[in-house]
Amino acid sequence: MTSSSTPGLTRFNALADDEATTALHEVCASAAWGRAILSRRPYATAEALLLASDTATAALTPKDLADAMAGHPPIGRPKPADPASSREQRGMAGATEELRAEMLELNLAYQDRFGHVFLICATGATGEQMRDAMKSRIGYSPEQEREIVRTELGKINRIRLIRLVTEGE
Repeated sequence: MTSSSTPGLTRFNALADDEATTALHEVCASAAWGRAILSRRPYATAEALLLASDTATAALTPKDLADAMAGHPPIGRPKPADPASSREQRGMAGATEELRAEMLELNLAYQDRFGHVFLICATGATGEQMRDAMKSRIGYSPEQEREIVRTELGKINRIRLIRLVTEGE
C-alpha cells in the first residue's frame, strides 16, 4: 500500500455517513470501531486510514471486542452469501471431512472456554494451520487470548480496509 491517496480512498472519504457506517460495519462489527474510523475522515492516505484502524482496535473495550467478534463466523463455517468470509476462510475449502469434524469439535471447546468464536486472520492460512493455532491457543489464559484476538482482529480489519479502498481501481 502506497502512502498516496487512491480513487477508492477518495470514494470512501466522500461517502455519506450512513453509507460509510455500513461499509465499515462490513469491515468490523464493532460500532465503536466504526465510529472511531468515521470520526477521523477524510483520510489523506490509505496508510492514515490503517493507522486509525490500529488505534481504534487498540482502544476497544472488552464489550466492543465482543461486538467485533460477533461479526465473525466460526472457522470452517463461513457466512452464507458473504464473499469476505468465504475468501478469508479459503484455506478450509478443500479440507477433509476429518479436519472439518476436528475443527467443529475444537470450535465448540474454544467457545466453551472463552465464550466467543475463535478469531484468527485466516487469509492465506491452510486448514491445518488454523487447526494448529486453535489447539495452541485453547491453552492460553483468557487475558492472553483476548490480546491475541485483538491482534488478529487488527490484521483482519487492515486486510478488509485495504480491499475497501482499492476495489474497482
